Formats: sequence, C-alpha cells, structure tokens
Amino acid sequence: MAESNDRFQNKKNTNPINKTAIALGYNPDEAAPRIIASGKGYLADKILKKANENKIPVHKDEQLASTLSKLDIGDYIPPELYDVVSEILLFVDNMDRIKSKVLPKGE
Repeated sequence: MAESNDRFQNKKNTNPINKTAIALGYNPDEAAPRIIASGKGYLADKILKKANENKIPVHKDEQLASTLSKLDIGDYIPPELYDVVSEILLFVDNMDRIKSKVLPKGE
C-alpha cells in the first residue's frame, strides 16, 4: 500500500466482525484497477490501519465493498463497476492535487 496509486479502501460497517475492507491499485498502463488487498474483521482493520498510516483516502460504501469482496486479490474490477470506481479514483486524485498545493511537502 506504499505506492501512490494504491489508494482506495471500502469499509462495510462498524461491527468489527462484519467489517470489510478492499484496497484497489491502479496503473494507467493496465486495463483497469486491481484488487490489491481484501479482508474482513481483523484483516479489514489491518488494511484500514495501513491506509491511515500512509494517508491513503478511505471511501465508505457498503454495497461496493460487498461486491468487490467477491473478487480475488489480483483481479481487475469488472467493467460494470468502471463508472463507480473511476468517479471515486478521480475524486481521490483531485483531493491529492488540492492537498499538494495547500499543504507543505511531507504532510
């Protein structure tokens, strides 16, 4: 999760047993974003902790997390989710650009 393109998690709900987290990575040279981490419960907590430590934005969407959790690590997201995921990644990219203009380097 150290790469700048590995920047998206979904959190299912606040019950630690049912919590789901999915991390996506995107390389513009590839066809679509890929699942780079996926987990429930304790593993979801670890994924979210790693995201927070690396200042990776977390997007909360129970339905999307549930759908993405059915995919395997390394899988590309399916075409029917391109629009939803691209909107989220575009938002995150815009936030990164704004943050880089507002905050001093290293924050």
